Amino acid sequence: MSSKKHKKRQDTEIRSQPSSARREVVNIQIPEGISFSFRYYQDEKNKFSIGGRDAKYLASLLRRLRDLSQLNAQEVINNQSKSLRCHGIAWQNTTEPNGFGIPNESALVNMPYQFQISANEYGRVHGFFSENVFYIVWLDPEHNLYS
Repeated sequence: MSSKKHKKRQDTEIRSQPSSARREVVNIQIPEGISFSFRYYQDEKNKFSIGGRDAKYLASLLRRLRDLSQLNAQEVINNQSKSLRCHGIAWQNTTEPNGFGIPNESALVNMPYQFQISANEYGRVHGFFSENVFYIVWLDPEHNLYS
């Protein structure tokens, strides 16, 4: 008889759990596209700082990242849009001939890239791809990478 009481108590405990504790497994197809990482983001250099920027700058940056996340890395790299202007960075032609200066850069960065936030208004984003992740290293609102 004690086993029946014990079983009844367990059933009551299960039924009394909040609905959030009972979760259904739902397979959701995650859309393909690039993701952005700030793991190597640097803002110590004044020329790559967004300090003092207004909300319009941040809103434009976030919209650009959102829109690019609909594409894969090759679509971004090969995009011919004049408003995006994604292309590789040739360090010898820049104000930073030694590259980003991140640890293990030669092993991490196959090719550095930059793209515009919007057509010449808010500067550029500099970083690199690793598969479908774009690692943002510098935000360059004043176009300071090139003199």
